[in-house]
Amino acid sequence: MTPKKHQENKPTFESHRHTEKRQIRRVHPLGLRVLVRIQKDLNVTDSGLYLPEGAKEAMQESIVAEVIEVASAVDSDTSEETNVSGIPNGSTVLIPKNAGVRVPWDDELRIVETREILALVNEISLT
Repeated sequence: MTPKKHQENKPTFESHRHTEKRQIRRVHPLGLRVLVRIQKDLNVTDSGLYLPEGAKEAMQESIVAEVIEVASAVDSDTSEETNVSGIPNGSTVLIPKNAGVRVPWDDELRIVETREILALVNEISLT
């Protein structure tokens, strides 16, 4: 699956199966939920040793993910879309390893309730 930008800069997802018609899916989380993409870590330790596939994830209790879609509602007076989840779209978050529900067509996507989000993560580069 590859993310594809929609006209409103909202992520959509295409299916690349050759035997099926081409499909685009757009996910709108409901309630206090967000759609996140799990960020994969390199399988290398801090000292530079390469680990077998999945070994690093097995030791982790939490994982880092990027919020790619948030639950929203439309204000009836102004017709503006408002983020009701409280988590900023595009932010990096820390979630428990088994949090949320996996999206069937993409293993990297999960729908996570906002109460499962442990923290917002800000990366600061040191020079």
